[in-house]
Amino acid sequence: MNLSTQSVDHPLSPKGRFGRLSYAAWTFLSSIVAVILIFVLAFTAVLSTGTNVEQPQNYPILAIILFLVVYIALLYFSFVFTIRRLHDRNQSGWLSLLMLVPVVNLFFLIYLFCAKGSEASNNFGPVRATSAWEKVLGWIYIIIIPLAFIFGIIAAISAPAYQDYEQRSQQIQMDQQN
Repeated sequence: MNLSTQSVDHPLSPKGRFGRLSYAAWTFLSSIVAVILIFVLAFTAVLSTGTNVEQPQNYPILAIILFLVVYIALLYFSFVFTIRRLHDRNQSGWLSLLMLVPVVNLFFLIYLFCAKGSEASNNFGPVRATSAWEKVLGWIYIIIIPLAFIFGIIAAISAPAYQDYEQRSQQIQMDQQN
């Protein structure tokens, strides 16, 4: 293949394909970057407004605009990665709009992580090789998702139990003082 017709795969472009691990890795990486940016913006906004966090009207308008920019960028890249993942399944990128439908988006995300892509070239190009760092980051993300779900369930169960324990211990202390 000569160099003038050879296309370069840009991961941030909706053209091309993403395997399951590439999809997980790039989604995880974009989420990490967005969370870091949001924390930095929140920290600087709080520092610039003083210690009174309860009054959001004191936040600088620039911080709010930057929050929106980060959110829109994360949303855009989420759609790009979803489109590329759908292309790996030889499906139209328009199906990525299912990510906007509540509840359906959860099942759609599970589908994207679990469904195997086309093993040969399809309408959207040849199979994209998953680099080593994408494999590592993708597996970390895939492992973190169920762990977060399990810890969330444990926290939801244990928080009311702990509150009940606190109330009973306070009641016992009151009874002992009387």
